[in-house]
Parts: sequence; structure tokens; C-alpha cells
Amino acid sequence: MRAGSSIGLVVGLGLLAACAPRPAPAPPLPAAPVKAGPDIVLQTVAVPLDASDPGRTMLEGFSYAGGIAITSPQTTRLHGLSDMAIAGDGTLQAVTDNGDRVSARLKLDEAGRLVGLTDGKLEPFRDPEGQPLQGKDAGDAEGIAILANGDRLVSFEHQHRIWLYPALPDGGWGPPRRAPMPSTIFPDNEGMEAIAAYPVAGPDAYLVGGEEGELWLCRLSTTCQSIAPQPGPDFLWGLTAMTAFDGKAVATLHRSYDPIRGWRGLLRFVADPLAPSTRQVQFASLHIDGSTTRDNFEGVVLSRAPSGATRVYLLSDDGALPGERTLLMAFDWTPPPPPPPQPARPAKKPPKRR
Repeated sequence: MRAGSSIGLVVGLGLLAACAPRPAPAPPLPAAPVKAGPDIVLQTVAVPLDASDPGRTMLEGFSYAGGIAITSPQTTRLHGLSDMAIAGDGTLQAVTDNGDRVSARLKLDEAGRLVGLTDGKLEPFRDPEGQPLQGKDAGDAEGIAILANGDRLVSFEHQHRIWLYPALPDGGWGPPRRAPMPSTIFPDNEGMEAIAAYPVAGPDAYLVGGEEGELWLCRLSTTCQSIAPQPGPDFLWGLTAMTAFDGKAVATLHRSYDPIRGWRGLLRFVADPLAPSTRQVQFASLHIDGSTTRDNFEGVVLSRAPSGATRVYLLSDDGALPGERTLLMAFDWTPPPPPPPQPARPAKKPPKRR
């Protein structure tokens, strides 16, 4: 290349560089250090049982014990919470259909009512190699159950499987391994929505439920066995969660949606899910419909309220949609008193002899 041509080329490149748009200035540094890690700030807003009647506290024999709508200003991933478990110390662990797990601590007021959440954390589920799950097909978690030894069972759909995450000595989650699951074919987006530890059948026993109400009793030590189904009232309803309590009993949660009535929920208390279909007994139910606060309820946990009542927590999946919310609502249930004893029949007088 000639010297004159080289000089012209250099001048031309310089003019182009001068005309090129300048890069945007770097964002300013934060005024204070930003904490790294899974911790997130959780914002909660109280929700009434019935917005049209803020003073209402009773629904079908259940007493409303507070409710909150949950958001976070620090992450866009706090969505799609599809099930939860709550430990005796009030620690909540939830799973999402985006491959994350969320933990927090319940905040109750002096009366034992739910008023908020603290100590929020969000982190990804990891595969057996320790890598975060990638994409909805791999990370769509639908159910969580905690066994008596602290190990966690998580059910996934799309890539249908149950993984057991062993509890580490510090309470962390160890590398997962596969756990027994029902030997059936699930639709792509209708998998094992419900899973619950069932210690009355053994320390390694758990129940698994499909969205159409199919139910199985599983154990880590053997295969799963089909048991009586728990279908909803009609084909519009799907089973989304269940949890065991008081020995054999379980609480089942169904949800339904149509464009006229929106989301509806149905909670049932079932005396013994292992009984034959013809001998199934439901001893309490709660319909979340009409003017009551409601959304896509997918998680249920039962515990003991400070008053001694059975405390029910319901969790909704907002689907990351603008018209839906992540709700956590609490209800207390006390069994009705037994009916008074029937009066004794008067003794029959002996017949008179003639």
C-alpha cells in the first residue's frame, strides 16, 4: 500500500470514529454495598376475606386468620409459586414452576393472625451435578413434601419425575436423586400436581396425586400403588395439592377456572384416603368462590394455630400474569361439638298378667 493511501485511510477512520455514537456512561455505583446471594426483600399487603364486606371473618365454619399478597422489588422471578411446606418454627418453603425455591418465615401478630413474611430467600433448584435447572421443561416444580428426617420430595411436570433432595446437616439441600413415581403416562402439562408425606403408612411413605384426581401411595423402598381417587365436583376441577394431618386424614385442594366465574377453590378434609372409594368420608369442606378473595390456589399446608385450632394456609400461583396475585391466606378450623346424646328410652313396663 502506498504512503498517501495509508494516510488517507487513517484520516478516514478517524472521522468515522468521531461521528460514531458515544457509549452510554456507566451507571453510578450504589451508595451502599449491595448484598449478593439468595436474600430478597418481600413486600406484603393485607387482603380481606371479602373485599365487599371487610368485616367478614367466617366462611363455611372456617375463621379467617389473615391473608397477604406477596411481591418483591428485587427480583422478577418471584412468580408461579405452586406448592409449599411449613415447618413447626414457621419457616415456609415454596417451589415455583420456573425452577426456583423460595423460603421465608411467617409473621403472626399477637392474636396469631398472619400479617407478613420475613427472611425471604430465592434460589434455583439444582440437578444431580449441582447445576441450576434450565428452562420450564426441566424446572416446572409442582409439589413439595418434607419427610420426617427432613429430606424433601419435589415433583416436576413436563419432564415428569420426583426428586429427593436430602437434608444436609446445616439444613441445606443436598444433590437430588430420583424417587419412585407412579408408573403411568401423564399429559405434558398435567403431571404430579400434589405430593404429601404420609408418615402413618411409614417413615418413607408419601402420597402422589395427578391433576385429574388419581392418587397413589408411594414409598422410597418400593413402587407406587394406586388408591382411591380424589376427583373434583366435575371435569372443570383439578387436584392441585394435598397434605396429611391428624394421622390418616388428608386435606385436598382443587381449583377450577372459567371466564365467567374466574378462579375458584375447594378444600376438603378426607378421613382416610386409603379406604375404598365406596367408604371415603369427607368431614369438612371450604368453597372459595363468590365475593371472597381468590386466585389460582395451588398450595395447602395444615398446622396448629396458637389457639389450638387447625390452621390452614393456602397459596396461589400468579402465573406471572398482571391480573393475578401471589396470595397466602390463613383459615382456622375447629371441629363442631358432637351432637348431644339421645335421651334414654323409657324402660318398658312388664306386661300385666291376666
